[in-house]
Amino acid sequence: MRRRLREIPWRTIRVKLVLGLLGITLPLIILLLYNNAYSVNVIHNQVAVSNKNLVSVYMKQIDDQLSEAERHMMGLLMSEYNMLALGEAATEDDYVMAKSAISRRIASDLIVYPYIDGFFVYSLPRKDIVEAARYPMSYDELVRTRGLLKEQVELITEQPVYLSAGWTAHRMNGESVLLRIFGESGIYIGAWVKAESMLKPLQVMQTGETGANLIVGEAGEPLYSTRPLAEEKIDFTQGFDRYYLSGEDKNYLVVGEPSSKGEFSLAAVVPDKLILENLPYLSRAAWIVVAIALIMLPLSLWFLRKVLLLPLQKMTKAMRRLGEGNLHAKLEVSTVPDEFQLVNQTFNQMISQIEELKINVYEEQLSKQRAELKHLQLQINPHFFMNSLNILYNLAQVKQYGFIQELTLCLVHYFRYMLQSNRPLVLLSEELKHTRNFLRIQQLRFPKRLTCDYHVPDYLGDTQIPPLLLQTFAENVIKHALRSSDSVNVTIDAALEEHAEEPVVVISVRDSGPGFSDEALESIRLGRRPSDEKAEHIGLWNARERLRLQYGERAWMECYNREPRGAAVEIGIPMRSYARGEDDGNAAVVDRG
Repeated sequence: MRRRLREIPWRTIRVKLVLGLLGITLPLIILLLYNNAYSVNVIHNQVAVSNKNLVSVYMKQIDDQLSEAERHMMGLLMSEYNMLALGEAATEDDYVMAKSAISRRIASDLIVYPYIDGFFVYSLPRKDIVEAARYPMSYDELVRTRGLLKEQVELITEQPVYLSAGWTAHRMNGESVLLRIFGESGIYIGAWVKAESMLKPLQVMQTGETGANLIVGEAGEPLYSTRPLAEEKIDFTQGFDRYYLSGEDKNYLVVGEPSSKGEFSLAAVVPDKLILENLPYLSRAAWIVVAIALIMLPLSLWFLRKVLLLPLQKMTKAMRRLGEGNLHAKLEVSTVPDEFQLVNQTFNQMISQIEELKINVYEEQLSKQRAELKHLQLQINPHFFMNSLNILYNLAQVKQYGFIQELTLCLVHYFRYMLQSNRPLVLLSEELKHTRNFLRIQQLRFPKRLTCDYHVPDYLGDTQIPPLLLQTFAENVIKHALRSSDSVNVTIDAALEEHAEEPVVVISVRDSGPGFSDEALESIRLGRRPSDEKAEHIGLWNARERLRLQYGERAWMECYNREPRGAAVEIGIPMRSYARGEDDGNAAVVDRG
């Protein structure tokens, strides 16, 4: 991951523009989403506080009513004569009279306490019960009601701790009721209230068509609800210390208040849609804006890429190609914005000017090389003039007219060739004929001391080589080998190397003289120009330079000593020869020796 991050060109305009666009767009999207969530949260808080206060008020009213009913029952238990008589009556008549009086009393109390659905009195010694209900009951319902009441009284007698448990939830005839029992000296009095009756004051509370008011038990189970909520899967086990969203899609706001008089709570479930009213449309609009922004972000990046980044990228690539020496890199002008048109036009003009300047410099270098090559060729000419005149003079003194005629004819051919040596390349056959003519002149000059052998195939005669190249090597033999030896043999060979990358004609000039000195070989191999007064081997240096200027690295020259004696010079010339300037070769001639 770090490697990929390091590979990102952080300093480029492209990356900076993308980061800048993201830096502006993403905070705005986040702010919009936060503002939407904050608005929803504020409304939830306000509605929850309002409903919480309303539920708390109703819960307090219910608790107050239950407390009043408790005080009434305790008063009856402690001070009502018939209650005492019910427990102490010795005769059956007294018991029946007391039971009838208590029945009338608790029935009249239902009128005084309209929020109580029923009172009952239970005599433990006689296992008898007197009850009064606000609503009519069938015989079966009455039996089940008495059975539940007796069961709860007997449970209290076994575990007196239930006397202080407050109002407890039970199922009576298929309905949820809250039951409260007091007892003393075997007489127990109690009351029950239907959960449905406790919710009647909350009917004014607006919960919408899908909301509901509930009485919730201690374990979070709904005892009664104004509307069935089983399908909504609302969880009431979280308590009512704070409001929360519940339901399958978290689309119901739940608030409640636990009772201080028993193990139950009053709760209200309000649908989120009713709370937010038009806010969901605003929220949906906010999400639409976010979606549009997310869609516009890549479109903006695409637009920036097309209008700005692609022209910059093309300009960068063109500059890189220009830096690599490619002067054919041009930039489009018609399909880019006006600013880039101006830049691209200026860039193209600059490329054209650089290309023109490079051509001028290149032509100037070629002219300089041609002049240098011509100068090197002219350096060869003066070596032979004085010697040829001296030979004619000596032959005239001894009246060797036949040799004079032959020498004169040789000189005619020699000077005719020299006057045509301004050509950049000549045929190998022409150069070989001229060299033979030159060596014949030297044989006339040094009779019986110079012999020559030639081994050049006729099919190589059309090979093009620089003019006066073979004469330079032959003249080097006459200058250094013949003067220091009694007799010298000169051999000129030519062969074709076909296995090289490019067919090369190898030409060698060998002699049987003493060979090169170590200093001379070192100087030739290093390509140092002779700077002393004698300027020995200046011809070989000239030949090397001419080959370098003519062919570059496509040609080579070697100088070495033969075994057991003798010097040798070899050159390799491409079979396809052309003047320098028509090829890209520009390296120096390689000395393979």
